[in-house]
Amino acid sequence: MAYKITDECISCGACAAECPVSAISEGDAKYVIDADTCVECGACAGVCPVGAPEQE
Repeated sequence: MAYKITDECISCGACAAECPVSAISEGDAKYVIDADTCVECGACAGVCPVGAPEQE
């Protein structure tokens, strides 16, 4: 299942920089992951300082 970003997101952008398929973009209140583009690699979760990305 694709990853999603929870409300814990602090909008630091670390996840977007790490995503190998550019599935993450800045949303209104937090970063968001395009589920259709996400390859479920977990790179975003590995670099997030607050653990916001998680599998759906």
